[in-house]
Amino acid sequence: MSSVSTIPGKHALVTGGGSGVGRVIALALAGAGIDVTICGRREAELAKVAGENDRIYGIAADVTDEAAVAALYEAAQAARGPFDIVVANAGMAGSAPAHKTALSDWQRTVDVNLTGAFLTVKPALAGMAARKTGRIVFIASTAGLKGYAYVAPYVAAKHGVVGLMRALAAETAKSGVTVNAVCPGFVETEMLEESIQRIIQKTGRSVEQARSSLASTNPQGRFIQPDEIAAAVLWLCGDAAQSITGQAISISGGETW
Repeated sequence: MSSVSTIPGKHALVTGGGSGVGRVIALALAGAGIDVTICGRREAELAKVAGENDRIYGIAADVTDEAAVAALYEAAQAARGPFDIVVANAGMAGSAPAHKTALSDWQRTVDVNLTGAFLTVKPALAGMAARKTGRIVFIASTAGLKGYAYVAPYVAAKHGVVGLMRALAAETAKSGVTVNAVCPGFVETEMLEESIQRIIQKTGRSVEQARSSLASTNPQGRFIQPDEIAAAVLWLCGDAAQSITGQAISISGGETW
């Protein structure tokens, strides 16, 4: 990825910033001189990440709650100025055969991954367009580009995120705002460990067998690292990517393109 030395002085929002990919993205943005507001539902985790860099500020908020997101915007922008960058990263996943998926599980998955992504970026759109600058990045998934068995709600939600990104990119193309999605394969995070444990419980496989089964979906035979995703986000937020919009960028070792 190219240099991001032109980014300092900006203000970014990263949802799901208390752990996993969100934490690494927040630290990367802060390391590039950006003030970063992170949000999540667990204040202790947010505080821990904020303690890692004095440019990071935590505010507890549930991305599925429109009023909570509005309050987050009001507080963060009053303190540090309007958001120049919004990274919609918060997400969750479960697994079950489609015919055994409860409506409540379907709804929760769609609420967090898709509706939460929409509510995260909606308040930023008008201001970014008026200022004729802004970067919106959705952290989607290869599940937004292809199907996977036993995770139908997650696949549907992430396909929705990619569609939302393309719609917003079309709306904002003449405004100086760019809208893109980063679509990783299996990433070495806490969420991956949860998937591995579900495989072990349901199949009786060993940890090594479960990890190998997931890593094998990547033609490179490896898991994606969070800092690879952070590097892509940094590039998309920099001046060198001003012509990149409406793109679903697969970070998957060639699994999708």
